[in-house]
Amino acid sequence: MLDLDKALYLLQNKVRRNILERLIREPHYPMQLAELIGVSQTAIVKHLKELESGHMVSKTKVASDKGGPPRTIYSVDRAFSIQIDLGPDLFRCEQRRLPAASPVRLAPHLPEQTRSVAEALGGRRKIAVGEGLDHLRTLAEALDALDAQRDAIVALHQHVRQRVSAGVEADFNRYEDRSIIQSIVESNGARLDINELLRRELGGTQDLHTMVETLSLQLERQLAKRAGHIVAAPLNTDLRYFLGLSK
Repeated sequence: MLDLDKALYLLQNKVRRNILERLIREPHYPMQLAELIGVSQTAIVKHLKELESGHMVSKTKVASDKGGPPRTIYSVDRAFSIQIDLGPDLFRCEQRRLPAASPVRLAPHLPEQTRSVAEALGGRRKIAVGEGLDHLRTLAEALDALDAQRDAIVALHQHVRQRVSAGVEADFNRYEDRSIIQSIVESNGARLDINELLRRELGGTQDLHTMVETLSLQLERQLAKRAGHIVAAPLNTDLRYFLGLSK
């Protein structure tokens, strides 16, 4: 899949976005794009080469309808989604590949109200504009509902992070400790290579084992203090699992 940094670089340019908006509709020649967008053909070709190097577009040679040499035509043949969430105690930037499955195979994964669209398409390759508009309206309503639900979840996620950050700021005096703990929080519960994390944050200049033990003890004490939990078996706590210390 296209590298996220490369995708963001390519999409930040308005001309390249205009090119993609045209190409998703149908393949175009560079001269067509230059006339439609109002940019020189030389500039269009330059942007197309960048998009091609980033695997966002591909080119094909087609016979000229005027009997001349073959002409180069460009099209979009990849599908992906980029989501960016940004705010206090919130930063998430991720790229997701969109499934290439047929409507029938997509149906089990779709919300109930959209499955009728997948069933209506079936194996058909062409549909009328009027029918397509009805289907697109149904899908737009479903997407709006999902977006609203996602927005609420992201906002709740932000509330959790804000309260965690407030506790971290109050309970941990050293910047290095706070930075390490925030990295743990950002893992969303995934197990971390804590030694690698410490080397990255601290440069490997301290006794890592002692640092991990001390930090783990501080986190367990904070859990007991702020959540009202009694940590009776510290070697089995989730905190030690996240730190890679569980037995």
